[in-house]
Amino acid sequence: MIADLLALFFSFLISFNPVPAGYYRVVSISDGDTIKVLMNKKIETIRFIGVDTPETVDPRRPVQCFGKEASNFTKKTLSNTNVKLESDFIAGDRDKYKRLLRYVFLEDGQNFNQVLIEEGFGHEYTYKSQPYKYQNAFKRSEINARENSRGLWAPDACAKMN
Repeated sequence: MIADLLALFFSFLISFNPVPAGYYRVVSISDGDTIKVLMNKKIETIRFIGVDTPETVDPRRPVQCFGKEASNFTKKTLSNTNVKLESDFIAGDRDKYKRLLRYVFLEDGQNFNQVLIEEGFGHEYTYKSQPYKYQNAFKRSEINARENSRGLWAPDACAKMN
């Protein structure tokens, strides 16, 4: 509740910077694969389709290996930026937590969901074996990240956790 109010407050502060048509302002980062954006004068939580990053905020679990790094990468890349969102008919509109399910595109056109996987901050995630639009590309990105020992696939990535 307080986080949402703060996000709304900051969204008003940054509203003097016009957002390009078709883009939404990122007002906060919840986790490596979840953000909040200002959409139609309302804060919406966005869960990235096709990628899962290690957990940092699940109250039922400890912080997972490489979770802080993934969350920090998302914060560094997306904080106070404008993003384009793309839905996927197969994935559906919202998950069971009422978060919008979307692909997130940077202003330079990069698919940020795929960037997370390519850089080793998360892995490809297929929900209930349902294929989705960028599934093959995301799977190739994960293979590439593993083969090149990027991010959480690096041999010493979780050494500090043990």
